[in-house]
Amino acid sequence: MTPRERVIQSIQFHDTDIVPYTLTYTDNAHERMVEFYSDPDFNSKIGNHLARFSHRKNTRWTQIKPGYMQDEWGVIWNRTIDKDIGVVENTVIPEPTVSGLRIPEISDKLIAAYPDFISQNQNRFRISSIGFALFERAWSLRGMENLLLDMIDYPDFVEQLFDAIFEFNMANIDFALKQDIDCVFFGDDWGSQSGLIMGPALWRKFIKPVITKMYQHVRASGKYVAIHSCGDVKTILPDLVEAGLNIFNPFQPETMDIFNTKALYYGKLSFYGGISVQNLLPHGTPNQIRSEVSHILQQLGPGGGYIASPSHDIPSDVPTENIAALIDVLMNQ
Repeated sequence: MTPRERVIQSIQFHDTDIVPYTLTYTDNAHERMVEFYSDPDFNSKIGNHLARFSHRKNTRWTQIKPGYMQDEWGVIWNRTIDKDIGVVENTVIPEPTVSGLRIPEISDKLIAAYPDFISQNQNRFRISSIGFALFERAWSLRGMENLLLDMIDYPDFVEQLFDAIFEFNMANIDFALKQDIDCVFFGDDWGSQSGLIMGPALWRKFIKPVITKMYQHVRASGKYVAIHSCGDVKTILPDLVEAGLNIFNPFQPETMDIFNTKALYYGKLSFYGGISVQNLLPHGTPNQIRSEVSHILQQLGPGGGYIASPSHDIPSDVPTENIAALIDVLMNQ
């Protein structure tokens, strides 16, 4: 059974010989593991089951000055502290109007990068990842506080802005669906540690209709749909199932009971993540990590519906030996 076959078997709720898994890292954590293994290509050799093609990373970025990058929408990201994503430095939409907003075209860099991605990952479950898929793109353009207030004060503007982002996303989705991929993965954080940032009512009013159209479009093509949304979003898991979601990530154990949640949604929704990057990985010992991860695999693996992974890219505060312990458990199931 190839890694790709194993993932498909699992998300169709069947037993697999081992639990499918994948690991991703922040830049600092990756650099330390390269040094630990004395191998810059170590991550391709540990049996990762998922291969993710990032639309956002494969677009044209412009360096404004050292540490400051501008994306294709005109948002400037300060990466002098957070080198992986950064902090927004400007407001592309200072007033509640989409007048003058320029919707980017599909990047020629993205188009050129796809063939190598496909050819290099024939045996893995291939994901086309569209980050900042709606809410995140909107607040990066307008500002978080502004956008949340706009949902109350200027709802027509919010709908127009989301429609513009939807138009951009659909062009990227349609291009991705022409490629030999298995899944479209949408990244869009909606949650805080204690609930939805905008609350369930506003989420259902503004976000659910748009994501439903995107998810259903992907499903109609015969591909799977995955979402990454950090935080406590368990109140809308039934909505996501209704919208057409197949795989939910990051499955944070700090915000939901991973064992009860998998049981509750078994046969309806698969989960990807579940290994704590807030507590277990940074603060546990290697032996604790081996024990807890083994327990997670034993409890969540049977019957499928689970892809093992840290609940986010492994951050810089996770000790090198803890990452090595995690890799050891996953590789030696």
